[in-house]
Amino acid sequence: MSLGTGKRDDLGRKIAFEVKKGDRVLVSKYGGTEIKIDDCEFKILNVEGILAIVG
Repeated sequence: MSLGTGKRDDLGRKIAFEVKKGDRVLVSKYGGTEIKIDDCEFKILNVEGILAIVG
């Protein structure tokens, strides 16, 4: 799992991530964008696509 640089609010202030590398997350079945690079499959999504952080 990797994280991007984050989001900014209307005033340009950086909004901290609520998830961190290694967290297990639940996403909707059709959420995000699935891509395949070589033989590895990835799902790219924004923070709004995360339903819950578990464990």
